[in-house]
Amino acid sequence: MLYLKQMGTDSAHPMYSNDASARQRIEWVDYAKGFCIVFVVMMHSTLGVGAAAGSEGWMHHVVAFAQPFRMPDFFLISGLFLAQVIDRDWRTYLDRKVVHFFYFYLLWTAIQFAVKAPGLAQGHGVAGVAWLYLETFWEPFGTLWFIYLLPVFFVITKLARGWGIPVLAIWLVAAALEIAPIHTGWTVVDEFASRFVYFYTGYILAQRFFTLASQVQAQPETALAGLVVWGLVNGILVFNGFAQLPFVSLALGLAGAAAVVAVSALLAQIRLFEPLRYCGEKSIVIYLAFFLGMAASRTVLLKYGWISDIGTISAIVTLCGIVGALLLYWTVRRTPLKFLFERPELFWIAPKKPLKLQPAH
Repeated sequence: MLYLKQMGTDSAHPMYSNDASARQRIEWVDYAKGFCIVFVVMMHSTLGVGAAAGSEGWMHHVVAFAQPFRMPDFFLISGLFLAQVIDRDWRTYLDRKVVHFFYFYLLWTAIQFAVKAPGLAQGHGVAGVAWLYLETFWEPFGTLWFIYLLPVFFVITKLARGWGIPVLAIWLVAAALEIAPIHTGWTVVDEFASRFVYFYTGYILAQRFFTLASQVQAQPETALAGLVVWGLVNGILVFNGFAQLPFVSLALGLAGAAAVVAVSALLAQIRLFEPLRYCGEKSIVIYLAFFLGMAASRTVLLKYGWISDIGTISAIVTLCGIVGALLLYWTVRRTPLKFLFERPELFWIAPKKPLKLQPAH
């Protein structure tokens, strides 16, 4: 397939892979990842400002509009390139798809905990804080639940492929889990039920999404008309309280993910909003570290009251979260602190470049 040739035979998903060989990139994918990470930071920033201020602003409407497709699109994009690597040997696969994420999860959980520990200790005591930290090994901490859950998706998908379970059967079960009202209180179970269908859809329909992007670029006027219709339908269902209904949420999630692909394909074609594409390229950096700039700017803006509009404050806090993470990355990337965003070789369990199979003689 064309997109596999473009990405190379050994480039895992460029959003998350630190393979040195992953050099070629597909621009619309980076735009799509940029949308994903910006919407995620926007959600946390806006809801955090609203909770701290006790009121809402215009950014809350933007967050509400994006809710049906924000995380579905994130997971769907994460599954797009899985077909390239799913048949690797288990050692290499686990290194790239499990150890890689857990390294960053454990590291940044410790960092977030160190930042939040003084406040937590006031309400829970030292013993309570120690227990809360221990709990993060089975209950994902804060914003990091996404990179905790991805390895689970990767392993289950490879196991299912190895066991020969029919693709359609897996998808139907995944869709049923999303439709069912599963609320156990355990993040791993609840988010798995809500999100796996989108990840698996990205995996099994990757070629369809790449074809969609090509068709959008070939017929931009038709694509724009379709996006207008989608936007109206999504907005009507969201703001009238129907977006969370069974079946409706699944349909909106898939339709919204396709819409993001379409918008991203158009932006890539006309090469607009390069900063958004760069955010997609560095999405893991932003995801890990945005809480620092977000929390600091929210505290300052609300404390000193320089700006009264809650929506504007939320927008500034979103920008600070993104830029703050990138500034940290640019500061440490050529220093010993680069381990914050680059997994050291000490924590690799397989070679960086998987060995190529030798032809039989």
